[in-house]
Parts: sequence; structure tokens; C-alpha cells
Amino acid sequence: MSRSGRLFLLMDAMRARRVPVTAAQLAQQLSVSERTIYRDIQTLAELGAPLQGEAGVGYLLRRGAFLPPLMFDADELEALVLGARWVRRQGDAALAQAASKALAKIATASPRDLRDSMAETSLWVPLGPAADAGAVADRFVQPVREAIRHECKLTLGYQDEHGSATARTVWPFALAYFEGKRLLAAWCELRGDYRHFRIDRIASVDGGERYPKRRHELLGVWRKMYDIEPES
Repeated sequence: MSRSGRLFLLMDAMRARRVPVTAAQLAQQLSVSERTIYRDIQTLAELGAPLQGEAGVGYLLRRGAFLPPLMFDADELEALVLGARWVRRQGDAALAQAASKALAKIATASPRDLRDSMAETSLWVPLGPAADAGAVADRFVQPVREAIRHECKLTLGYQDEHGSATARTVWPFALAYFEGKRLLAAWCELRGDYRHFRIDRIASVDGGERYPKRRHELLGVWRKMYDIEPES
């Protein structure tokens, strides 16, 4: 592999980390020596890459640093296209449009134009009966997503598993996408505990003020309760 190609791979490896990564870890991932990693880190720093850290501690890309996509191998490109196509089928209208825009930005911001390669990727997400069945209920997905993003309370008109109507004020913090179904994880003020709500059982949604905790705190406790590993 050329040195320039290795530098691209090194930046991609660091881009994927949210905590400092040591030269030894990077060397193992890229199948090179630690000495090579130290040299490449120095080269990237001299070229203006937004790196922070030091030998023996670890390296990290500075928060807020903007870096355009550098390069994608065949598997990475197929993963991006397949994921975006799934979102266009399973997400609400705003999320589906965002997926198309994101693919267009990735294609044109890369060193080589990837639009033809993306269009020719032979991995598809068929629109099946499950997705059609959930289309009406999905009108509530976007307001729920926005409430999660802004850490705001929601008052839900909800129908429980027995068909009984109820009103719940909740603190939404996570939304799971299953095939044809969406599941909201939230703190329920009525129950004083974590609860899960199916989006297709929601009859109405009203926004509210910010809830008193941070989303990551609610998410952290919920993950521990259900033994869910954080996403990388």
C-alpha cells in the first residue's frame, strides 16, 4: 500500500473513535509497526490535521473539526448505500429525504465522484407489506425524533395493549426502528419509571418544555437496565 493510502486509512481509523486511541491499537488495526504510526501521525499533524494527544497516551481528532470523506472501499460504499436505502423505506418523510441528501454529499465530496458507483450498487431494500402497514402511524415519528433531539417532553394520547386510551407525559430519549414498527423509549411521569411505547399506538402528540435531565443520562441508565451496549 502507498503511504498516501495508509494516511487516508489512518484518518478513517481515527475518525471512527470517540476516545483516544493508542499507537499500538492503530498499528494493530492497520497491520503496521508502532514506529510507522508515530511517523504518520507526525506527517498528518504537519499537514494540518486536527489531532490532539501524545505518544503513550493516545490520539484523537479534535471535537468540532470538519473533515470531508477521504476514501471508501467497496464494502464501506455498499454499507452506506444500503443503510441510506433502508432509511428511505423505513424512516419518516424528513428522514428519507435527509438520507438521499447525505448520499449525494458523500458522493460529490469524495476525491473521486461516486455517484455512478452508488447508482450501480446491487443491494436493495424492497418495500414490503410491513412497511406499508406502518405508513399511517409513521406521521408521529418525526415529532418524536425532534423531541428526542431537543430533549423535550411529549404528551401522548396512547392506546395500551388492552385497547384502553390513556394520556402520558414522557421524556423521550431513544427510538428503535424495527421492520414496519417503531418503539419509543422514554421516562414516563405517570409510572415514575422507564417505559416503551409503540408509535403505531399513538393517537396524538403534543410538545412541551425541556425535561429536567439530559438525554445521555436517561439513555445511560436505560442501557444498564436492559444490558444494551452503546453504539460505536
